[in-house]
Amino acid sequence: MKRFPEKRIFITGSGSGLGRALAVRFALEGWRVGVSDVNAARMEETAGLVRDAGGTALAIACNVTSAEDLARAARSLAAEWGGLDILVNNAGVAAGGLFERVPPDRWEWILDVNFRGVVHGCRAFIPMFKAQRRGHIVNIASSAGIVSLPEMASYNATKAAVISVSETLRTELAPHGVGVTVVCPTFINTNIMESFHSPDEDQRRGAERFFAASRYPAERFADFTYNAVRRNRLYAFPQRDGRMAWRLKRLFPELFYRYIARRYSERRNRS
Repeated sequence: MKRFPEKRIFITGSGSGLGRALAVRFALEGWRVGVSDVNAARMEETAGLVRDAGGTALAIACNVTSAEDLARAARSLAAEWGGLDILVNNAGVAAGGLFERVPPDRWEWILDVNFRGVVHGCRAFIPMFKAQRRGHIVNIASSAGIVSLPEMASYNATKAAVISVSETLRTELAPHGVGVTVVCPTFINTNIMESFHSPDEDQRRGAERFFAASRYPAERFADFTYNAVRRNRLYAFPQRDGRMAWRLKRLFPELFYRYIARRYSERRNRS
């Protein structure tokens, strides 16, 4: 992290879950952490944890669906700290359900948070990074954007879009000394199910089982992400199953989806 001697980071959705774990991880290294969330109480809790861990906290209430909120956050950080070193677009929600049963308003909801929130964040801070001739963007996507499992179309689409935007920015911002990392976890047991929406209660119960069964803690995710940024990695797959799925899809895409389709058909036939 010698690229960033001033140690300034801003993390959206850091009131809980992965965002909070990242905030504390950077605080342990003495970073100044901009904490942001739509839930003011949780945001202040994270700010307190940052201070307890040895960092400096700046709480900025922010709704990522608002481009103006992100622009205001950029202005606040420029005024308070004179700039920023790392932006983490972490805020996100979850959804599932059969494609034809997910209503249009739920598509707009998840697109607003998971995809447009990343767009707003990048657009707000890229001019600052270009002017500084340094900076790093971390976009928290998901292995769902690679694997595209059934009954998760809206979520898959938003995370695939985040991966594509990250790949584009990696090359677009390289001449300006700005790095980009896209992190693609699988299941980590956080409070993301609080936001989960599906027209099918069985789908919710299935998702809850997957998250509850995860033995990969948020703190380990934060360590992995910290090191991925330190090494200026583009792709970051924290878990072994995510890395394996990514490689199999790249090497054998037709066989990969035949296997997924067969397993899904078997499950549907049993239900």
